Amino acid sequence: MRPAHLDPRSPFVLETHELGRRPGSTRTVQRTVPAPDELGSGMIGIPSGDDVELDLRLEAVMEGVLVSGTIHGRAVGECVRCLEQVVEDVDVMLQELFVYPERAQVAVQNGDEEQDVREMEGDLIDLEPALRDTVVPVLPFRPLCRQDCAGLCTECGARLDDDPGHSHEVLDPRWAALGGLLSMDDEKEES
Repeated sequence: MRPAHLDPRSPFVLETHELGRRPGSTRTVQRTVPAPDELGSGMIGIPSGDDVELDLRLEAVMEGVLVSGTIHGRAVGECVRCLEQVVEDVDVMLQELFVYPERAQVAVQNGDEEQDVREMEGDLIDLEPALRDTVVPVLPFRPLCRQDCAGLCTECGARLDDDPGHSHEVLDPRWAALGGLLSMDDEKEES
């Protein structure tokens, strides 16, 4: 749930006052911020508090402020096959339009409201939702430590990449009765 008012001291809140609502005016923002909680999926994500580097350009346009640039971070998760740790660099492009509050009101009155419109709060932009919407979809849905990861043994849970020749002698239950006859023959021969 979004707070009633943005805190300008938050690392994810960007100040746009100096752009002056003059289309074409720009400003760059470069900062390292701590990753918010749950920036990822259950299998992989950027750990809470880890560094996320923002290299952004804010540009005033007629409708609001266009924020574009790159987001860098490091995602950590588990391989879906062998449960080993997976570390992936995250390097994504962000481009998001934040509309001035009065422009958002005009769109609502005209019935042109888009569901994905991000509205500014005065001269402040809350970058965190756009950050999530940009980073989470690029993370692998099924992270792998290696593309050819063999996974775990279904019988004992051993990591198959550590022992490529790993196997278990498993008797098909349909042949179990014949295996019993074979052992009876071996006993007769020994006598």
